[in-house]
Amino acid sequence: MLGETSSKNPRISHVSISTGDICSEFGSSSDFANYTVHVPPTPDNNPAPLHIALQDIDTGSSYKDDDLDQTELRISEEEDALLYKVSQPLTRVVKISPIIIALYRILIFVRIVALCLFLSWRVTHKNEKAVWLWLLSVICEFWFAFSWLIDQIPRLYPVNHATDTEALKARFESPNPNNPTGKSDLPGIDVFVSTADAEKEPPLVTANTILSILSVDYSVEKLSCYLSDDGGSLLTFEAMAEAASFAKIWVPFCRKHKVEPRNPESYFGLKKDPYKGKVRHDFVRERRYVKRGYEEFKVRVNALSHSIRSRSDAFNSKEEIKALEKWKNWKVKVEEDQVKEPRPAIVAPKATWMSDGTHWPGTWTVPCQNHSRGDHASIIQVLLDPPQDEPDNERGGGGSALDFEGVDTRLPMFVYVSREKRPSYDHNKKAGAMNALVRASAIMSNGPFILNLDCDHYVYNSIAFRDGICFMMDQDGDRVCYVQFPQRFEGIDPSDRYANKNTVFFDINLRALDGIQGPMYVGTGCLFRRTALYGFDPPDLPVETEPSGGCCCCFPQEKKRSPVTVASQPAYYVDVEEEDQFDVNLIRKHFGSSSMLVSSVKVAEFQGKPLAMGHSSIRGRPPGSLTCGREPLDAAAVSEAVNVISCWYEDKTEWGISVGWVYGSVTEDVVTGFRMHEKGWRSFYCVTEPDAFRGSAPINLTDRLHQVLRWATGSVEIFFSRNNAIVAGRKLKFLQRISYVNVGIYPFTSIFILTYCFLPPFSLFSGQFVVDSLDPAFLIYLLTISLSLCGLAVLEVKWSGISLEEWWRNEQFWLIGGTSAHLVAVLQGFLKVIAGIEISFTLTSKSSGDDEDDEFADLYLFKWTSLMILPLTIIILNIVAILFAFCRTVFSDIPQWSNLVGGTFFAVWVLVHMYPFAKGLMGRRGRTPTIVYVWSGLIAICISLLYVTIKNSELNGGSFQLT
Repeated sequence: MLGETSSKNPRISHVSISTGDICSEFGSSSDFANYTVHVPPTPDNNPAPLHIALQDIDTGSSYKDDDLDQTELRISEEEDALLYKVSQPLTRVVKISPIIIALYRILIFVRIVALCLFLSWRVTHKNEKAVWLWLLSVICEFWFAFSWLIDQIPRLYPVNHATDTEALKARFESPNPNNPTGKSDLPGIDVFVSTADAEKEPPLVTANTILSILSVDYSVEKLSCYLSDDGGSLLTFEAMAEAASFAKIWVPFCRKHKVEPRNPESYFGLKKDPYKGKVRHDFVRERRYVKRGYEEFKVRVNALSHSIRSRSDAFNSKEEIKALEKWKNWKVKVEEDQVKEPRPAIVAPKATWMSDGTHWPGTWTVPCQNHSRGDHASIIQVLLDPPQDEPDNERGGGGSALDFEGVDTRLPMFVYVSREKRPSYDHNKKAGAMNALVRASAIMSNGPFILNLDCDHYVYNSIAFRDGICFMMDQDGDRVCYVQFPQRFEGIDPSDRYANKNTVFFDINLRALDGIQGPMYVGTGCLFRRTALYGFDPPDLPVETEPSGGCCCCFPQEKKRSPVTVASQPAYYVDVEEEDQFDVNLIRKHFGSSSMLVSSVKVAEFQGKPLAMGHSSIRGRPPGSLTCGREPLDAAAVSEAVNVISCWYEDKTEWGISVGWVYGSVTEDVVTGFRMHEKGWRSFYCVTEPDAFRGSAPINLTDRLHQVLRWATGSVEIFFSRNNAIVAGRKLKFLQRISYVNVGIYPFTSIFILTYCFLPPFSLFSGQFVVDSLDPAFLIYLLTISLSLCGLAVLEVKWSGISLEEWWRNEQFWLIGGTSAHLVAVLQGFLKVIAGIEISFTLTSKSSGDDEDDEFADLYLFKWTSLMILPLTIIILNIVAILFAFCRTVFSDIPQWSNLVGGTFFAVWVLVHMYPFAKGLMGRRGRTPTIVYVWSGLIAICISLLYVTIKNSELNGGSFQLT
């Protein structure tokens, strides 16, 4: 009967695009679409025994090593220029001024010496009057020196890398003897976009990200996009179907007119002149048409929530009427015929309905068994089919309104994925969703490279994918595990009050690591090599006697050739004897029971190789080997893809341990990148102009603190786990190891920051200071340390390109986070290690504030959190302590001005760093929250009591003492 759910939890394997309930000339007016539902194997009905067939790879090329040894040919000037371009490297190092680097290293050395002398002086000059104050300060200073050192040392070798996309095009997309037609020989890229909550991550934002991906400047047939909806929301599903429909006019429009950025929301919201530099006479007309289409698209997407609710209410009402009629018929039969039949349910379930009149297999608006966020079937829907091999540039779009003659109107494959979830399984949050996409994509498209993006990070530079591929396809590119792009953010207030841009980390720390073994993986905007995610070692590394983890035990080993290389060599140099050495049981243990998944590993490794440009092809693939079209996507592949995203598939495998994204940490991104570096892989940092990707960041103080808390908690987890860099293998370089050690240690600095922030009030209240007197040696050391820090900041600004204001904001929030989120992270980490208490976090909201007239409305939104208690206490204590000490010194018979000056200086230092926090508490003018008035009243009471005490001391002879 219509509406009844299958007991076997049906999963969508292919449906036509849903156009929603709003009629428009840009979409179908039909309220229903055709859905085809298939029931795949369940955990109780596992697939048949594994049969692995590793076939030779047909390269489709007549490439031979002997062909390189040819006589000189007469070539034209154009061919000569092309040959020169092909031979050029795809990447190069842009050196930073040697003078700046030399001065930078000298200042680091000077500051290290000054710190050693200062700490030595502090230890030998004890303050006998306040030993406790002296001891606390010395302990904190030793830790600060150590913390600064492990943070600064990895910055000794900063570099800048540049790419040559013209050379990439000449090498892979220009006619040559091995590729006469000039078809693209570029490797495939699978793009992963993740979302989990349609309320906190609005579907319109996700849809814009998808549209920016579908319109990038990359070979259409080599690009595939996968959306992971971990919430299983019908709202997200239908919004993506709308995005796929709108892409049919948006993507060709972008290609024809080369517009940037290719996120429609950002493009149509640009404040600059959109017609500058455009010479085509039809641009204005077509832009207006597409803009109107986008406005209607936004209306349809924003109306989906109401549409789904209305549709579901209508269907549920019909089901309730049917249930009531069924119950009445049953009652009549029982009364008249005395027939004993099971009593039917009177109330029908409050289901969520698709537009074709069937139940949505995912999460329902009113959750119930098999249809809640943690309990629903897996869904795979191909919203855009794989494109044909030849360009489609002979048709228009949008009727007669758009002329796409001569424009390739093909669209990349776009797939909606929602993995299966059941209450009895640990689904491992984002890492589990990413691994599900890795397996599904390996069967459906098997791109040798994977780019992952958050749903709010869109492609800002349409050639960014080419920039990343330059590193992978360059000489020794097969030893590159990933290319990390910097995260850039929009919607940040001009002053960046809470250091949301995080430029010190992205433009200083990661750029410096690029000169060692490569930047860390920071969660989004990262282009991976698929085989590196599979846990293989890089090529050309000595193979150990015993397997060192990963998947190397699955494949034969020989000297100076990595397991992945031997396992994945194409047919023209793999020995038959080696093929017989595969251990099927070990392969199943690592990758699972899917034979299609295991077979895809060889293909992905081969396709990810750089071109063989020299006499030896042992580490390269033949030119022209990827010009043949990809095989069409059939029902068997989709069914197998549904199978590998089942929640039981990872049981008794290495997924999340040594294969794919690593489980067990809140910061799975850092741990995953660390495992690759530990194996000896190299990563690169790709800074493009304009920015490769842009996203959103929380500008509200509360959200920012919770974001920092999540990062810091993940770092504490790393410190107490086997992923601590202190115990890493020998393949991790020394300075890279120090950088990873700092990742696990920096939250513990909060203990000493908090102590040091309370030292000024303790000093001012007690009338003592951390030193017996302001000795000239103490002041000289302090001045040297401070000036060297300022000099380092100026030089870092010079070679990184950030501003001094950004550097200062980072320093301020370092103290704010250290007295709030970092300390709580340490406590949570200890609770997890000692008591086994798991840590859970909520998603950061990607939606904008309610005030649409103010772009930065969220900045002034005050939401109280317990993380604010300690910083607020520090501010109040330091202010009260300054007033208290000043009054006491003024009315004292023997004023101790040196102690007052020393204590006040450090108290002011704390307050200056806390200024953004205090400003955040005040909110917008005229909207000051009640909590601020409460604390202000407490401060006023303290000051009043202080005044009464001082007055009483005057009456008793003028002496004022702390009792």
